[in-house]
Amino acid sequence: MRVALYPGTFDPITIGHIDIIKRACALVDRLVIGVAINRDKGPMFTLEERKEMVEAECAALSAQTGTEIVAHPFENLLIDCAHDVGASIIVRGLRAVTDFEYEYQMVGMNRALDSSVETVFLMADLKHQAIASKLVKEIARLGGDVSKFVTPEVKDQLYEKLGRS
Repeated sequence: MRVALYPGTFDPITIGHIDIIKRACALVDRLVIGVAINRDKGPMFTLEERKEMVEAECAALSAQTGTEIVAHPFENLLIDCAHDVGASIIVRGLRAVTDFEYEYQMVGMNRALDSSVETVFLMADLKHQAIASKLVKEIARLGGDVSKFVTPEVKDQLYEKLGRS
């Protein structure tokens, strides 16, 4: 069984994330979405809310692709999380050259910790390259429409969190 780990904060999950998840499903039998407990980023949504969002957004994808998709919170090293969930592959989405530079360093460090875990990069679809959770939250905070960047369910949760209707 091929198991991959797709880590992120998912605060909130965007259609860009969902596109990477769908494409990763074609590569593996089981995809673990590692929902990071990243206290440094100061997430808008609680860990439980982010985990539930990921599960809700991935339920149909799992049925559609036949790939088991599970959400797994983690706060340890990425490579240790991969071991914890039995993943031999780490999936990362790339939007731009700046993403690559950061990810390149991460791959080097992860390979130094465990060279048996491979990292696979999936390029963001052109129409999703500009989407970043941080920017989606900022647009929503400033009264903008985020419906092009998140699903209707996530948009509703985002607006509710911000006291918008």
